[in-house]
Amino acid sequence: MNHVLKIDHQSEIPKYKQVVEMILSDIESGIFKQGQRIPSINVTSEELIVSRDTVEKAYVYLRKKGILTSVHGKGYFVDQCDVRRHIRVALIFNKLSNYKRSLYYSFVETLGNKATVDVFIYNYDLQQFREIIDNHVTKYDYYVILPHFKNKESDVARVIRTISREKVVLVDRNLDSLNNYPIVYQEYEKDIQSALSDGLSLIKKYKKFNLVFPTDQYYSRYIARGFRVFCKVNEIPFSIIDQLTPSDVKAGEAYVIISDDDLYRFIKICRIEKWKLGKDVGVVAYNDNPVKEILEDGITTISTNHDEIGRMAAEMILTRDFRRIKSPFRFILRNSL
Repeated sequence: MNHVLKIDHQSEIPKYKQVVEMILSDIESGIFKQGQRIPSINVTSEELIVSRDTVEKAYVYLRKKGILTSVHGKGYFVDQCDVRRHIRVALIFNKLSNYKRSLYYSFVETLGNKATVDVFIYNYDLQQFREIIDNHVTKYDYYVILPHFKNKESDVARVIRTISREKVVLVDRNLDSLNNYPIVYQEYEKDIQSALSDGLSLIKKYKKFNLVFPTDQYYSRYIARGFRVFCKVNEIPFSIIDQLTPSDVKAGEAYVIISDDDLYRFIKICRIEKWKLGKDVGVVAYNDNPVKEILEDGITTISTNHDEIGRMAAEMILTRDFRRIKSPFRFILRNSL
């Protein structure tokens, strides 16, 4: 075995996965060749200063993957030398948007030339999602799924469970019924409360706080729930608006706007009224992007980092370190509040 490689006992990556990577590296570099017997479990255990159970778990993992084969009484042998083939990934989106594109580009960039990624869109529809899975269930090593559906969570979970669990990585939305699956997730209800708390003193300049939340676009209901809790806890008068109209926009009030289309409509109304953002009316947009940084001298946002979500999901696949990770969410102050 390559003695340059050592177990990192401080790493979050499980030790058996580190042993797996060492063996794969040795096969790739030609230290172990096709048909060659690799060191015994006991020898590797002593060499790497890890438990025998850890090494055995790594060997069994590689045998199941077809990289090693075992012969009773003789040990483990290399059965496959092409160990670094491209990982095949299905990235399954509910819809296309600027934020999904950011996630996609970050995900693909992080994977680099180690993987090929195919994108599928199911448009919030469980039947379309089921057809994607049925038609491709054996074709990919990993299925990265953004589970935003208009159907019941139990129905969604049932379809996802038709995929081998070790192949699934969830992204963006947590499903309580799949709480043992790896995921990079937002915590919508708590996120909006925490982020708005950072702007509380500015929000209280206004006589009322409004959430523009279009119910026909399948945004998480936990956003609205978190907004209500924030306003009630801080004793702020509030309302929730479904479809934004000119009569909903009033001087002296502040708004959290979820949809970019509603944000542009809001700005147009303010221009007609000759109201200045951050003075006559306040606005906080949901989800940041470069346009909001310069639009109207800067739009305040509350946002997760979609690039970071993509990067973390890709890192899980590359390191095989599958976990549940909370995505960061923050308040970004600009001139509109």
